[in-house]
Amino acid sequence: MDQHGRHNEEPQDGQDQVVEPGGIVVGVDGSEHGRCALVWAAREAERRQLPLHIVTAYSVPIFAASGLDGGYATVDDSVIREGADAIVRQALDKVSGYAIDVDASVENGDAAGVLLDLSEEAALLVFGSRGRGGFVGRLLGSVSSALPAHAKCPTVTVPLYCADRLGENTEDKHIKAEHAKRGPRKVENVVAVGVDGSEQARVAVLEAAEEAQRMGAKLRVICAVPQYSGSLAWVPAPLDRDALFADITVQLDAGVAWLRSHFPSLAIETDLRDGSPVDVLVETSRSVELVVLGTRGRGGFAGMLLGSTSDGVLHHAKGPVLVVPDREDPRLADRQKFGPMLGAV
Repeated sequence: MDQHGRHNEEPQDGQDQVVEPGGIVVGVDGSEHGRCALVWAAREAERRQLPLHIVTAYSVPIFAASGLDGGYATVDDSVIREGADAIVRQALDKVSGYAIDVDASVENGDAAGVLLDLSEEAALLVFGSRGRGGFVGRLLGSVSSALPAHAKCPTVTVPLYCADRLGENTEDKHIKAEHAKRGPRKVENVVAVGVDGSEQARVAVLEAAEEAQRMGAKLRVICAVPQYSGSLAWVPAPLDRDALFADITVQLDAGVAWLRSHFPSLAIETDLRDGSPVDVLVETSRSVELVVLGTRGRGGFAGMLLGSTSDGVLHHAKGPVLVVPDREDPRLADRQKFGPMLGAV
């Protein structure tokens, strides 16, 4: 261990690797997306003073042969394994300057399944929005939203769009063109959280407040009210939007009073918007440090693991997005003492 209290461990075989409970797990695959996720995860591990576990996963492809002597052929496992080892060694080198304990492992298996297993013991799971196809590319691609929806711990998705704020470069021509068009942007020291009156959103608010406190950031509580539709069962009809916004303001203020009782030193503000929650939160993600969401809210069915708002924001966000799974929190018990609750019926 060096003078910073940090040590790096070479990649280990996944069969013997155990993630330290409460550590941060980050998935890497050698892509630009993976590198952005790695940098964000290392910074977060340093903020929280938690160990960082770097993991990559691979599976050996099997090809069906054609013809009368048809059968199956496999690719040499050692070649793929060498490539995976190289990826985690590069990742270890990249985070060598952070004052954190770091280890790494190469896992054999489906990438999403590997990370879901690791989420059982992790404090946080971090990954890029997509990658090379064999690893992170599947996480929000063909296995859409698998990790935020099913992980046992909070997850952070880091899009390539925010590479510049992490000190990383990208060769993605679409992102470079958009950055050139918009020009330099300022990222506020703000953690934004979306609320809709659901219990999941209140859990997300508590997680967002903890994260804002760690970052020394302001907490912005955002409620976006779309045009009335049948899906908004909690909105009274006939709809008087002025009266509705006045009621929501009272409820948001009560929520802030509750939050301040648990986080007295935290700077908190509210932002009530007229518009689509997905559009508002995606636009917000451009200029804040982090957007926080629950897995689902009032727009989702009881059996859904990821609501339409969370799913939409994840796929279009321009900055890191933290999704908080459903869980019990004793601090929710005293919310009603502080006044009317958003969406209460």
